[in-house]
Amino acid sequence: MPALLRQLSGLGGCTNPIRLDGHRTEHHVNRETGEIGRVLHHLNSTDLPAGHLLVRCNNRRVTRCAACAEIYRRDTFHLITAGLRGGKGIPEDVATHPRVFATFTAPSFGPVHNRPTGPAGTVRRCRCGVRHDQEDDALGTPLDPDRYDYESAVLWNAHAGLLWRRFSIYLRREVAKRAGLTQRAFREHARLSFAKVAEYQKRGAVHFHAVIRIDGPGGGHTPPPTWATVELLADAIEAATPKAQVAGPVIDGRARTFAFGDELDVRPIRGADFNGDQELTDRAVAAYIAKYATKGAETATGALDRPIRLIAEVAQLDISEHARRLVRTAWALGARKELEHLRLRAWAHMLGFRGHFSTKSRRYSTRLGALRDARAAWRRAQAAAVDSSPDGTTLVLAHWAYAGTGLTPAEEWLTATIAPAPGTEGEPTHG
Repeated sequence: MPALLRQLSGLGGCTNPIRLDGHRTEHHVNRETGEIGRVLHHLNSTDLPAGHLLVRCNNRRVTRCAACAEIYRRDTFHLITAGLRGGKGIPEDVATHPRVFATFTAPSFGPVHNRPTGPAGTVRRCRCGVRHDQEDDALGTPLDPDRYDYESAVLWNAHAGLLWRRFSIYLRREVAKRAGLTQRAFREHARLSFAKVAEYQKRGAVHFHAVIRIDGPGGGHTPPPTWATVELLADAIEAATPKAQVAGPVIDGRARTFAFGDELDVRPIRGADFNGDQELTDRAVAAYIAKYATKGAETATGALDRPIRLIAEVAQLDISEHARRLVRTAWALGARKELEHLRLRAWAHMLGFRGHFSTKSRRYSTRLGALRDARAAWRRAQAAAVDSSPDGTTLVLAHWAYAGTGLTPAEEWLTATIAPAPGTEGEPTHG
């Protein structure tokens, strides 16, 4: 039992670990001759208390594994923070660069139940005549489902990633235009950096939250030109957003063009120590983006967080009728040959969206991979500190094969009794 507890505690609270079969052998190697000597240690998976080698699932979704998602959230938080105030190899001067926090929404596909508020924050009646509570399940659902444009809603999600790329092109043009520069000259004077996250609205449409920053030509390591201001950046975003459009497919004679909705919010980001009630701090922005990096369509559907194999499964899912119709629409559209490149059936559980939930430009800050590498180096250093092997080095030969996922009921019970709070398993989560 103690050995099993140690093996499970090494998962750091992961509730859906990967089970591996195989073996691992450590050989002593003479540093001077390179000769491989005796076996220092040999491990068979069958000799382990759980019968397998258990490793973390590293799933980013909080609905799948809260512990691994917490590590991903913290990594994302530090990645965003590094681009706002420095650290992780980014100079602190980046905090003086013009930067804004912008939210880009989807257009309307039909009127939905909402919770409008007045100037003083008072809640007004919805178009249906009801003052909805914040937790009302009706919020985001169509007033008239039969007239709601479900096809366009799914196709919007499928084209949202491409629309963002188109927007980024127009934004560079608009910033260059306001600086009096050509596109080629702009690259020699400045660079736009960004980090964004996708979030599902209650109605099931994706929208983006993004940190957008003006740097010098070398990214965050170089100061921006003197003409670069927050006001110029905000004005360029407002001008570029309506110009960014993506031509959609023609279905049954109907052509579609996709663009962002009219609700665009662009707000300047203040310093980390600014505590004004109406201003955004570095920490608030990073926390907001990191929170949504661990979520998916379940924000809108409530339960659907994995691919669908058969459409018949949808009838048994604990999701709203609105989400069910979105999934079925994605499945039906996925059967069309002219839409096969969108892979709508494979992404029906995501309501058509198949992009990455959190992305950044190359020069924004550090990488998630770099943070993971730092953790791995920390583990190796910890292991080396207690290494009692003789002079020489160790050659490790290992062969592992996938044997399944998850814990047995007994392992689940034990894990629940020993697991620390997510993200507090005694090692750095930020490199």
